[in-house]
Amino acid sequence: MTPPPTRQLVVSIINYRTGPLTLHCVASVLADIAGLDAEVVVVDNLSGDGSAEQIADWIAAQDPPVPVRLVMSAQNSGFSGGHNLGMSAVPADFYLILNSDALLRQGFCAAILAAAAQHPRAGLFAPRIEYEDGTQQSNCFRFPSAASELIRGAQSGPVTKALKRHEVALTMPPAPDQIGWASFACILLRGAMVQAIGPMDDGYFLYFEDTEYCLRAGRAGWSVVYVAQARAVHFRGGSGPVKAMAAANKRLPAYYYASRTRFLYQAHGALGPLSANLAWILGRGIGQLRRLVAKPVHGGNDRELRDIWTNTLSPLGDRHARTRQIRRD
Repeated sequence: MTPPPTRQLVVSIINYRTGPLTLHCVASVLADIAGLDAEVVVVDNLSGDGSAEQIADWIAAQDPPVPVRLVMSAQNSGFSGGHNLGMSAVPADFYLILNSDALLRQGFCAAILAAAAQHPRAGLFAPRIEYEDGTQQSNCFRFPSAASELIRGAQSGPVTKALKRHEVALTMPPAPDQIGWASFACILLRGAMVQAIGPMDDGYFLYFEDTEYCLRAGRAGWSVVYVAQARAVHFRGGSGPVKAMAAANKRLPAYYYASRTRFLYQAHGALGPLSANLAWILGRGIGQLRRLVAKPVHGGNDRELRDIWTNTLSPLGDRHARTRQIRRD
């Protein structure tokens, strides 16, 4: 049997009850891939709200036909599982992982593919991600660690300053040698790297799967390159609830903490989750000392002292996919 031809570029987009957003995203991609050997794969993660049918009808109505295919998942397989389906649908030299609540600026694909040609040993290419008004978002980071959890727990300027080189968020644009991982809200993956290190870990339902994939890639010798010339818009707040919940100090979903524990174990070994949790608790204690000098104390997420221990005894266990969101903030 003759294998299917390899595309230069496949764009993977997950739809989960975001029909209009997904089609808006697809339209921006189609406008930018004109003239390229490229295809868009939309994976519906068992939406069950009619949005998959809406997308299918839109594809069928296009005249002339457009290079877009719809893949129906038999389950809500999460962020990793959905994009693994998208990447496995069509062999490609490069895969663009793209949120449904994102748009490509004109010239995006040409710029990021040019950067990929210039950096043959790089496996991941992070674009400049912007708000709609052009303001830059942070999408390149250091890896989480016990030190970064101390910073997060303390929420204190002096602690952050003292441990600055361990802070997760990088100043944008980032120094090339500082990038540990980049957000998968929009990122280009080299197909040869995907073949070499395998698909994303579907033991993650949502969050930290991009962090782990970059860690695995780095351990295998593949670097992350930031490409300022490739610009995308990410409408934060349209894709998932976690950042808004954290900003309001609400309790975060169980799957977030299950993913956190899984990553800390995979990155730092069996003691990784324990050391990170103890560091966070120490940080919270330091933060409370601000009360002695009448300074405001960051409230933290509701029940976080309890929730950080999720899956500590079985870090590769149940991913706690109790809710249905599968998109990234």
